[in-house]
Amino acid sequence: MSLMAYLHVLRIPRMATSTLVAMLARLPMTATGVTLTLHVVGTLGHGYGAAGLVGTATTAGTATAAPLLGRMIDRYGLRPVVAVCGTTSATFWISAPHLPYPVLLVAAFPAGALLVPAGPIARQVIAALVPAGQRRTAYSLDSVLVELTFMTGPALGILVSTQVSSTAALTGIGALFGTCAVALYVVNPPVRTAEEAGRARADARPPLRSWLGPRMLATLLVATGALFVLVGAELAVLAALRESGEVSWSGVVIAVMCLASLLGGIVHGIARRSASQMPLMVALAVLTVPVALVDEPWWLLALVLVPSNLVCAPTLAATTEQVSRLAPPEVRGEAMGVQDSATRIGLALGSPVVGFVMDHTSPSLGFVAAGLGGLAFAAVGALLHRRAPAPVPQPV
Repeated sequence: MSLMAYLHVLRIPRMATSTLVAMLARLPMTATGVTLTLHVVGTLGHGYGAAGLVGTATTAGTATAAPLLGRMIDRYGLRPVVAVCGTTSATFWISAPHLPYPVLLVAAFPAGALLVPAGPIARQVIAALVPAGQRRTAYSLDSVLVELTFMTGPALGILVSTQVSSTAALTGIGALFGTCAVALYVVNPPVRTAEEAGRARADARPPLRSWLGPRMLATLLVATGALFVLVGAELAVLAALRESGEVSWSGVVIAVMCLASLLGGIVHGIARRSASQMPLMVALAVLTVPVALVDEPWWLLALVLVPSNLVCAPTLAATTEQVSRLAPPEVRGEAMGVQDSATRIGLALGSPVVGFVMDHTSPSLGFVAAGLGGLAFAAVGALLHRRAPAPVPQPV
């Protein structure tokens, strides 16, 4: 096991530049939720429910449009999609602080739908540039970088919003979206190998049912379940700390969770052998349940959350690897978009379901709800996978 495996991946032509641009393109997206909340609550004077509606509208737009944007990349290439989405994202987020709440709420859905699809693009680029034998390392690196952006983006959004203003923070997000879109347009990383591009021009587009079968659906269900567990556990952390009067330590606890996930992703990417998506998902869910036994003090809660979060990034990396393996090159963008939708559905379901359980029981049982919900998704996925016919290997 050696970290040199990551260096070998980054030495692949165009990989280092593409990785850097993709990471920067994700950064403004991670800051949108908390910055919008601070703006709606603090500047516009509405409640958290109103702020949540704007966030839900944005997420719903992204989840709805992600497969379509992926299909557009498959058909027309990267640049047209990045140009349209970059222009829309920059315009919306720069103008957002100047919009009254009703207009902001209405505009949130189309703005979310045309958000720059940085995540799906990054995963497509890895499939195009990295040989099959190194993709686990590459996708693990991608998951690690996602953790870094989620540790950085919200903190920057809070810092600028509280120390300057939410108007400055939202304007900065819009400017960053526009800058990153320009960078993606200029770099124009490949989303297919030269061989795949040639086949795509010569072959007909495979029908949806030929690749969105039981195995792919099982993979997507596991992706949904993983995000259900993660967002549910994070919500339970906040509730538990609030009940114990230690909510001020929530940022530290969540940072520990992110660091554990980051470490797990690094090990997953360089290990000679690693578990596949389903066992990792089951481990994530099972290890979340016993956290309910310890909800204070904050430092002990942080420690007992480490085991489950160690398999967080590996689960997401294994999911992407499985999707790229099952999807034909001609529809890889659409498949990555469908994966993005599946994860956002998990995010959208986790908060209200786990929140409902905690409202009627206790914060500690939120961890149980998150873990059992994830296991339910995994069980349905396992049934679909068992009934699926043997997969047809895709050319690499």
